[in-house]
Order: sequence, then C-alpha cells, then structure tokens
Amino acid sequence: QVQLVESGGGLVQTGGSLTLSCAASGNIFSINAMGWYRQAPGKQRELVATITSGGNTNYADSVKGRFTISRDNAKHTVYLQMNSLKPEDTAVYYCNVDIRQRAGTMTLHYWGQGTQVTVSS
Repeated sequence: QVQLVESGGGLVQTGGSLTLSCAASGNIFSINAMGWYRQAPGKQRELVATITSGGNTNYADSVKGRFTISRDNAKHTVYLQMNSLKPEDTAVYYCNVDIRQRAGTMTLHYWGQGTQVTVSS
C-alpha cells in the first residue's frame, strides 16, 4: 500500500509564508506527476500547482508568482512554498501523487489527508 503524509499547514497573517510538504511511502516503483489542490469552504476542489517527473511545473493563475512547487525524488516528497499569502488562499490543501507500484503497471492517483491553511486579514 501507499501512504501520503502532509505537513506544514497552519495560521498565518496576510503577506506571510508557509511551506507544505507531502511525503509518499510504501510500495512505490516510480512516481510521475505530483501536485497540490485546495478546497475552500463551500467551493469545489481546485488545482493549485503540478510538477512532472521531469520538473515541468504548472500553476493556477491565482498563485503564479507567489507559490512554488518542487519535489525531491529521492525522498518521494513534493513541496509547496507559499509566499505573499492572501485571505483567499485559506483552504484545505491536498497533495495528489501519481504512483506506479510495480513495473509495467498503470499509475494510480493517491490523495493526502489534507492540511488546513488559514490566512488572517
């Protein structure tokens, strides 16, 4: 089995910074794309940022220039550095990782448990 463990959420003032981490462990042969999504109260889950195994990144327009996604392949970990945080960034943040558990098999999508980020005005 595979587990994703997120950390790094919390309460921060407007303009502050936080770094989220998501570490995958368990039966892992390889990892393809990794990403972060968020869900605010009463809203649908939305894409924040993704990073491919080759390091190509993609960001939601609302976070471009403020957030940076990165990954450590040796540690099976994806990070989200969040700067210049705004109250509208308040949400539960989830990591999503595409994992291949055995050679020649399809990748499966795994979700983290979510971590709360609250930005006070």
